[in-house]
Amino acid sequence: MSIAIPRVFLALLLLMFITKNSVNGQLEEWCVADEQTPDNELQVALDWACGKGGADCSRIQKDKVCYYPNTVKDHASYAFNNYFQKYKKKGGSCFFNNAAMITQVDPSYNSCHYGYMP
Repeated sequence: MSIAIPRVFLALLLLMFITKNSVNGQLEEWCVADEQTPDNELQVALDWACGKGGADCSRIQKDKVCYYPNTVKDHASYAFNNYFQKYKKKGGSCFFNNAAMITQVDPSYNSCHYGYMP
């Protein structure tokens, strides 16, 4: 019996790590900046997302809830995700000239909530 308890614990721990967030059977996905992309490329993609792309970038403006940390990567992640969630069902992607990537880990922090649309 002493060997059964560690095996059960290990099995539960493994399930916890491989279980993904889902809503109505769909995996939750967010679009964030790829950490390997240089800031100048992220800035170009961020400018597009907040401009012609139509993302709502009001929350990453100075003194707003998602302004800090004030980095190109963090602002781009918020804008990329806003665009992706808004347009993914209309053909929008999380590409941004290879500056972004999909994650199944909610990037929200403190009061800065990254939206998710099923």
